[in-house]
Amino acid sequence: MPPPTYLGIDVGTSSVKAVAVSADGVVLASADSPQSVSVPAPGWAEQNPEDWWQATIAAVTATVNQLESPSQIRAIGLSGQMHSLVALDRSQQVVRPAILWNDVRTTEQCEFIFDRVGPEMLMEVAGNPPLEGFTATKLLWLKQHEPENFARIAGAMLAKDYIRFRMTGELATEPSDAAGTLLFDIRRLGWSTEICSKIGIDPWILPPVVRSSEVAGQITVESATLLHVPEGTPVVGGGADNACAAAGSGVVAPRTMLVTIGTSGAVVAPTAEPSADPGMRIHSMNHAEQNTWYLMGVVLSAGAALAWWRSTLADSGDSPGFDEIVTAASDVQPGSDGLTFLPYLTGERTPHGDANARGVFAGMNAAHTQAHMTRAVLEGVAFAMRDSVELMRPLGAVPDSAVAVGGGARSDTWRQILADALGLPLKTVGPAEGAPLGAAMLAAVGAGAFGSVTEAGAAWLTTDGQTDPDTEKASAYDDAYHRYTSLYPALADWFEAGQQQ
Repeated sequence: MPPPTYLGIDVGTSSVKAVAVSADGVVLASADSPQSVSVPAPGWAEQNPEDWWQATIAAVTATVNQLESPSQIRAIGLSGQMHSLVALDRSQQVVRPAILWNDVRTTEQCEFIFDRVGPEMLMEVAGNPPLEGFTATKLLWLKQHEPENFARIAGAMLAKDYIRFRMTGELATEPSDAAGTLLFDIRRLGWSTEICSKIGIDPWILPPVVRSSEVAGQITVESATLLHVPEGTPVVGGGADNACAAAGSGVVAPRTMLVTIGTSGAVVAPTAEPSADPGMRIHSMNHAEQNTWYLMGVVLSAGAALAWWRSTLADSGDSPGFDEIVTAASDVQPGSDGLTFLPYLTGERTPHGDANARGVFAGMNAAHTQAHMTRAVLEGVAFAMRDSVELMRPLGAVPDSAVAVGGGARSDTWRQILADALGLPLKTVGPAEGAPLGAAMLAAVGAGAFGSVTEAGAAWLTTDGQTDPDTEKASAYDDAYHRYTSLYPALADWFEAGQQQ
């Protein structure tokens, strides 16, 4: 008989990825289907939810075709991009293209929410500041700018929840994704009718909330035919992409941490209780594991900063590869001989929340080389990560070690810089499937194969390696980090003035 198998699906921005995992944690098959983003106006970002569904069909079908039999699939879990708004009308049809997490048209609505709700309630109830990416701001933008579409809304959903709706016909969400809307009470685990009332959103348009590992519906006859999976297969609540990435890396319990260097970067630290930053510089979210929360800091340009720097070198006539420029940077001393880079190429989220911030090289002299500048880029991203870690420590997130994932974590040099700058051992784990693996774990828990996400991670994950911090370099990195943190306050007014011109 084919082994019991659990399917995890991640509805990402650039692709939908599916992974099939056996009960003992072996990745049996995987596939992805790419997607594009529409930019109707500067700062806007939209996708058609129907494209998500077609990409899901393609990725799942390709994955299932690699298995011995579709019948071995016991349950399905979903992960997805956070914040992105899907609006449904009374006939459960999509009202307009989804407004995505990286859409920044809603600055005016952020100010409205801050004024109406106030910092104390935002911190204590929602756990987050009003930023352009969050779902509530998008609803208010529609109310102001597309009142006819807003009047048609009978249901407001998130990306992965729309896919589950297409699979099962059931409307639902779960805490880890709901926490990214600004409309959810992260302590009481339900929609905040008080916040909704203050900003003029009808809470009845929001879906029921289930647990991340709770079965929220079964595959219908129609979707079974399209996806080539058995009719009646249970589909669990799933989780937000960051929550599932953490689960899929074994970062579920307090004193652990996830450090992600992809195009953007993130630091995720689980906590046993919700813990909000009084300055609202750090996000506080519900985890995919029951009775667990996490603090999160976001770096908008992480791997993107190195990609920009390499592209700049190519434009100047040089065409080095990533490995080549990073290897050259490894010969430069920690601190880049006084050269500092701010990786704020598209603004910054944590800790400044400043869309006007921009990238800066500071402290250049005639002795600095291309290798110095490359190392400064690598260190600048590491220091941006350290900003989040430093804010998390007073809130009770004091990790013994961290798990490093993403493209940047595959570089020995960059991983060592991160370990040294953060002062933490950095582990790498396998299988390195990230968010879709976390979604498959939730499916396995929902099907009864494990009692918790923690138990699933202990059974499925192995530590591939560990990079320890070099204590002899700690002083050099502390000095370099001090230079780094002194730059933004000195330049903040200049950033703002530059964007107003």
